[in-house]
Formats: sequence, C-alpha cells, structure tokens
Amino acid sequence: MANQKLYAGVKLRETRSRLGLTQKAFAAKLGVSLPYLNQMENNNRPISTGVVLAMAQEFGFDVTELSTGDAERMVADMREALADPVFADGAPPLADLRLTASNAPALARAFLDLHRAYRQTHERLASLDEALGREDARTQASPWEEVRDFFHYCDNYIDAVDHAAERFACPDGTRADPVAVAEAALKAAGITVSYRDDDQLRGFDPTTATLTLSTRAAVSTQRFQLLHQVALVTQGKLLDATLDLARFQSDAARAIARIGLANYFAGAALLPYRPFLAAAQSCRHDLEQLAGQFGASIEQVAHRLSTLQRPGAKGIPFFFVRVDQAGTITKRHSATRLQFARFGGACPLWNVHRAFETPGRFLRQLAETPDGVRYFCLSRNVSKPGGAWGAPVRRFAIGLGCEVQHAADMVYADDLDLSKSAVFEPIGISCRICERKNCHQRSVPPLERQLTVDHNQRGILPYEIAE
Repeated sequence: MANQKLYAGVKLRETRSRLGLTQKAFAAKLGVSLPYLNQMENNNRPISTGVVLAMAQEFGFDVTELSTGDAERMVADMREALADPVFADGAPPLADLRLTASNAPALARAFLDLHRAYRQTHERLASLDEALGREDARTQASPWEEVRDFFHYCDNYIDAVDHAAERFACPDGTRADPVAVAEAALKAAGITVSYRDDDQLRGFDPTTATLTLSTRAAVSTQRFQLLHQVALVTQGKLLDATLDLARFQSDAARAIARIGLANYFAGAALLPYRPFLAAAQSCRHDLEQLAGQFGASIEQVAHRLSTLQRPGAKGIPFFFVRVDQAGTITKRHSATRLQFARFGGACPLWNVHRAFETPGRFLRQLAETPDGVRYFCLSRNVSKPGGAWGAPVRRFAIGLGCEVQHAADMVYADDLDLSKSAVFEPIGISCRICERKNCHQRSVPPLERQLTVDHNQRGILPYEIAE
C-alpha cells in the first residue's frame, strides 16, 4: 500500500458506520483532523499509512479489505452490462467506471439493477412470453439472481454463520466427527435419522420428526445433507437474522437464500475454518488429500478453499467456478481480481472447458487476462451418478485458481516454470469486454473498439479491430 495511493472512502465510511461513531469521534481515534477524515471519506485524499495502521491497532481492522471488496466486482459487472448492444454508441471509459464503483457504489448497483430489469423485459418480448402484460409480470431481479448477487457481494464469506459452524464442528476446540455431532444434535431435537434406497437426497417429515437420507448418494453428499438439516433445525435464529440484514425483495428470494445459508453452514461444519485452513496449508492445497482427510468431495473442498477469507486469518485468495457441459456457469466466486461473466458462459480458452475431455484428471493452466494479471488455474471434471441403473448422471467441470504469486503454495505447480511469459495462455471474461485483437475463438467484437472490414482480405477474424 505504501507504493501507491489508496482511495477507499466508501470502505472508510462503512467501517465508521458499523462502529457507530461520528466523524469527530472516528477522526480522534485515528489521530487525524475532522476535515482530513472528511476528505478521505469522499476520496478527495488517499488514505495515509498512519490511518491504515491506526485502524489496525484501534479496531483490529484487516487492512487488506481496503484494497479489495466490491469495487472491482462492480467494475467487471458494469463492463459486462455496458457490453450490451444497446450501449454500443456511448459506453463510458474504464476510468469512469472505476470512479463510479469507488465513489458512488449505490449508483452502480442501481444501474446494474436497471440493466438486469431491461434484459428480462427484452427477453420476454423476444420470446413472446405469454406473461407479458399480466399483473404478475415483474421487471425486478429474479429470486435466483438476487440471491446469487447477495453471496457474490458478501465475498462468499458469511462470518457469523462460519463461526457458528466452526463452534458446532469443534465443540471443545478440536474437530469432532461431524456425523456423530450432527446426529446427536438432531436426536436432542427429537429427530430420528434413517437411510433408505431412494432417489431423493434428503427428506424431512415434520409430522413424524424423521429425516431420511438416500443411500444412493455419495457418502460426502449424505454428510452434507445431514449437516444442512442441522442448520435448519438448530440455527434458525441465526439464519433469520442474516436474512433480515439482506433485505431481499421477495419471499422467494428469501427462501432460496435460506437454503444457501444452510448449505454454507453445512460446508463450513464439514470443513471447519481453522482445522481446514491448517490442513490446506500443510498439504499445500492437495484437493484429493483434503477430501480424504475431511470425508468431503473434490468439489466441496475446492468451493471451501474459495471462502477462506476470514479477517485476520485469510487463506489464499482463490476463484472457484463450476460449469455445465454447455459452458454455462452454475457456480461462481472470486476472491481474486478475476471476475466471471454474469450472463452466458466463460471464456472458451480457459482450461475448465477441456476438463470434460479428460475424466478423473486435473488439468493445469498458466493464464493471463487482458489486464495483465497472471493466474495459475486448476480444473477437473466432476460426475454425480444417480446411484441406480437408468438414473441420470450430472456432469460438471470445476475450476480453482489463484494469482500466480501464490502458485508456489500449490502442490500442483511444483514442476512449472512460472518465469517464462510464453507459457501463459491468454484468456478473458466475455468477448464483448475482451480487448484481444487476434483471438481465434472470438464470437463477437469488443464493445469499445472500432472495426475495419476489408472485403479483399481475411485473417483470423472477418474484420480488423482498431487500436
């Protein structure tokens, strides 16, 4: 931070508001004048090193939060929204988007909500949806998108739920058998657990207080579903309090988010924060070793690694993504500078798409995004059998990665030469916001570039992209 000016006025205001302090009291604790604090909060001045240190000493603030957070996500989301052809004639420059995200985040969120409403209305018209004109036709975000964005902007880390899950899984400070602890908790609540050959993963009958789990599911899935029910039964007040803070726009979104929070608790109890972080660091993030040690699946381990962002005890900032065979992103999270497309699929040059071609194997890739940031990427296919003849098999590919400076902490990068620029493959986020000129997989032109079409020549693309 000392080598560059740090403007984080929004984060400074949010911290002061969370502490319930006036500007005058906050300035006094930071050892600065009231006008100076006001200028920092309004991004008229950068945050000084002295203020950063004072925040850490006075409030135990994790100073890395000042340089991360919502701004980069919002810039990526706005760039993707502005890639819509409706903005083709007047998209603002990237510098303006960064100023908006850092100085006026509420305005940025309102713009994203408006664009999402426009997309939904446009799609209804394009498909001649029968619901057009009905009283229940809405332009607000779909419940699913609203919940997705909630976790996205929480950095996919819910502190209160994470701590509660760790206390549950480690009642005496050390990791206990999660199945035994879960069954004991359900028994104390008067709930009986049974297992049967069924295609329904989990079923709870409140009239008989019986939880039924499917023996067709993998053991890791059974454990996860058991802990999910524990969250619903024993953590209701915590889940409701978290949902109240989120202020969802519909009952449907709140219901979906409740499932998401119960899933979060289940994952955090199966892979409790401190023991899991220590084990990950010890084995250098060997996913198979961690899966065996904690009785979890490869996907559960990879997803959990991407959530290890607890203030004061952060793990490697990972991105995690899951795609289906059509290339559609079904799960996405990034604690890195890499952000994923909100609409459509991921860059076809990314190795996560090749994972389907090599079942059961990890694929490695050194990649560079158009902003010059380099990443170490790991991908693998995951299959979820139905557990019986004729039952459908669900197939996905997962991707896990980090910025290349953390690659040395990954066992998978040991034999790679990270010093050669030529080994880094160019990838992007979305064709409309990717500025690469000669990409052989480009599907549409970039938004902010002029095109030249020469009928007498043809290169990789049927047009040339101007500088």
